[in-house]
Amino acid sequence: MTDSDVAAFADSVRGVLAKLWPDARTAAAGPIGEVWDAAVAHGWFELASERALGAALAAVRECGRVGCPLPVMDGYVAGALLARRAAPAAPVAGRILVALQQKGSDRLQQDYDRVRYAEAGTTATHVLTLPVEGGTARLRPILAATPMPGLAVPDWSELAPGPDVSTVDVDPAAVDEAAVLLRLGLAVRALAAAERTHELAIEHAKVRRQFGRPVGSFGAVAARVAQCQIELSAGNLLIADAVRRFEAGAADWPLAAEIATRHTRVAAPRVQLGAHHTLAATGYFEEHEAPWLFRRVHADVTRIAEFPRTAGDVADILVESGAGLPTPRAGNELRTRLAQLLDRYPGGPRTGDALDDDPELVRALAEGGYLELGVADQVVLQEEIGYRRLPANAALAATTMLGNAIERHGTAEQKAAFLPLIRRGQLRFCLGYSEPEAGSDLASLRTLARRDPAGDGWIIDGQKVWTTGAHLANYVWLATRTDPEANPPHAGITVFLVPMDTPGISLVKHRALSGEISCTVTYQDVRVPDTARVGAVNGGWPVITDALAGERVVMGGIAASLHRQLDDLIAAARVDPVAVLGSPGSAARERLSGLAVRVQATRALVGAAVEAIEAGGGTRLEAPMAAVLGGELAEDFGEAALEILGPAAALSGAFEYGLRLSIMYVVGGGTNDVQCGLIARGLGLPRSR
Repeated sequence: MTDSDVAAFADSVRGVLAKLWPDARTAAAGPIGEVWDAAVAHGWFELASERALGAALAAVRECGRVGCPLPVMDGYVAGALLARRAAPAAPVAGRILVALQQKGSDRLQQDYDRVRYAEAGTTATHVLTLPVEGGTARLRPILAATPMPGLAVPDWSELAPGPDVSTVDVDPAAVDEAAVLLRLGLAVRALAAAERTHELAIEHAKVRRQFGRPVGSFGAVAARVAQCQIELSAGNLLIADAVRRFEAGAADWPLAAEIATRHTRVAAPRVQLGAHHTLAATGYFEEHEAPWLFRRVHADVTRIAEFPRTAGDVADILVESGAGLPTPRAGNELRTRLAQLLDRYPGGPRTGDALDDDPELVRALAEGGYLELGVADQVVLQEEIGYRRLPANAALAATTMLGNAIERHGTAEQKAAFLPLIRRGQLRFCLGYSEPEAGSDLASLRTLARRDPAGDGWIIDGQKVWTTGAHLANYVWLATRTDPEANPPHAGITVFLVPMDTPGISLVKHRALSGEISCTVTYQDVRVPDTARVGAVNGGWPVITDALAGERVVMGGIAASLHRQLDDLIAAARVDPVAVLGSPGSAARERLSGLAVRVQATRALVGAAVEAIEAGGGTRLEAPMAAVLGGELAEDFGEAALEILGPAAALSGAFEYGLRLSIMYVVGGGTNDVQCGLIARGLGLPRSR
């Protein structure tokens, strides 16, 4: 099915549910049997024959949003398995549940005479039992279904199956695929339920007033809402990637699905609880949808473990099988060409200045046309350079941040002067943004540019701090205030591109925790011609926004270097997995799984940010989300490496350097707190006072 076909199918599902199960409160006495009959009539259980996983999960998602436990994926899996028989003894589109059975387990179903924790069991007609190790799958009628009251509403059931109606031989691979699909279905439904609660919380935060203002204007609420949105967006992107790989027949789709499931298993309850915190007492009582969605999220997440995989968790797969994270779908041809070029250059952990490029590498990139790529291809280049730890950061930064801004806002003369330098990797620049009283709050900057009474130029006075690489730069991309009375403040800003050897510019070096050099730069009676101005007078904010869009993608691109660190950590574990990580199920393996999933989530958000920027809106939500998740992951990764590898990880090398560098990723380009504020406002929450 095409994306438009899936969207139309989802609309149809939504219409059916609106009549029979309009919202999560229906769960108290929901007509699950009527929904099941309608689903059969509308063909929801016939999607397996087309391998239309996207459509099946669209139905699951719509059910999750209204807290309806219709076992869509059970029908999908049963249809796929029973279709192997020429004449199944029972209709595949019937009310069939699927259960996995594993010998020797006290918690999982362990005999054919009992199936526990069944969803919608009192309205199902048959159960298909699958032995985890492979063998004979048995389709049997349900003779009795005993309710198991508890968290789930409607209740789970304990089923008593009857004699076989049909059997089919299944190998371990088929059972494993079934488990992956069932786990993914539960994850999708849980995430959809949490997302619905999150949406209700956002609307509540816009109108609920406390202490004379909307609660959404409180910093703590805005930060929580932003974090929930990041978790949801990453989860939906990972799910979409798994579906895309499945429908394309990619060999790595099970790993992509497990990554999506692992992310959601953690994220959905966290988002649900975050939304409850925002809703406060309003969402605590059963007149509201939130309590019913709470039940659905937690019931679905806990049932994921009822469908075990022989391959284990994400870390087990990566360490034991030799697999790597699924590669991004975009730029494969470009990656191949880049590999042929970049394999000739040695890489290694960076410990010095950000502008300390390898001139031969930069020359090769320029001659190959790699410094004049479009936005999406620029990110592919950033990823490959970052993963290989190659010294070309300054050339790439000029392309990503300044190239696009000059192309859009520069004069013909500026384009002629600077774009060739950028394309050759010869423009060394620094960012003149942060000030002692204006760090992340760039709109409050005070460095003043006033008209030169002696000519048509400008005189600049002020001070910039934390200017990384200023001591090596030839130019500064300088944000100044040209209208001190402007309201709002950002309306009075103008951008200049100024040579660093201009009289009146002085600097003091400071060494950062990472080893990089940043500078305090003072501007005193610095005279520049009007030709140094980029964009309109008092029109600098759009120029800065375009440059920041590129910067935030670069910040999100930390995923590339973290991906390399992850692979290094996995390589260390593969030498002796039990000695390094312990046995399957250990805390270290759980920690490694979490790191791998978050690396992939960050990569997915970076990709979404690139697509949004190309469409003209990436700074609103996607790029800040990539920056926040990447920065937090960098901090956690460094700590996890020390925890897993011990003192060896604290010796000079990629892990200890990554830990020291991680602080920059949560403060550079605007602190994560500020980025969360941008996300919250992008979701419609009011500004704080």
